[in-house]
Amino acid sequence: MPRAIHVFRSPDRFVAGTVGEPGDRTFYLQAAHDARVVSVMLEKQQVQILADRIDALLEEIHRRFGTPLPPPTDVISDLDPLQMPVDAEFRVGTMGLGWDAESEAVVVELLAITEGEFDESVVLDDTDEGPDAVRVFLSTVAAREFAARSERVIGAGREPCPLCSAPLDPTGHMCVRTNGFKRDVALDKSLEFVDPSLFDDPELRDALDGDDTDSTDHDDTDDDLGEDSDGPGESPGGR
Repeated sequence: MPRAIHVFRSPDRFVAGTVGEPGDRTFYLQAAHDARVVSVMLEKQQVQILADRIDALLEEIHRRFGTPLPPPTDVISDLDPLQMPVDAEFRVGTMGLGWDAESEAVVVELLAITEGEFDESVVLDDTDEGPDAVRVFLSTVAAREFAARSERVIGAGREPCPLCSAPLDPTGHMCVRTNGFKRDVALDKSLEFVDPSLFDDPELRDALDGDDTDSTDHDDTDDDLGEDSDGPGESPGGR
């Protein structure tokens, strides 16, 4: 069966949002145009990485090609919650990011998680083989606002401990500064692919790749992959 590719060339809305209470949130990305709405589930860290990479991409495009950019801003015009009910098409595994010079649009592609490896050439491609995908084209203004809203959503979780900066739980908190214990956490690299063909500039991909280690360390609240973490886990209906 051919894979499903949900394409939004001029979305009315493309946002990050959550379902659930702080400490038990499930993260989603949702694209909408008219009555058509598609949602996908992903990890909090993936949202952070995508927002960071979009900002980096915009700055690099401006530096290399002189593309006009909206200035960074904390003003977000769309602070509405996700459109309900949230019915996720899939859980995101790989994410692709590119620049369409013809339409001057940032292209975000979200691919369903798979059990095995797949050919990365299917990212931002219409081939019938490969995982299901959501592909969204964003103006530079919309891309900047997506990143700003994503940062706001990520930061809306639990308050940090004043001693160790880990999130505080209503039921208690094991502080590394007072008891010397901290759970080990492994963060996976989630943004695996940037399509160089859309840039037509191999040096641009190198500049965007940068230091991969930094891209997964922006969120200091390490516990979000622990047992009380925000993230997909079980579906909201199962809580």
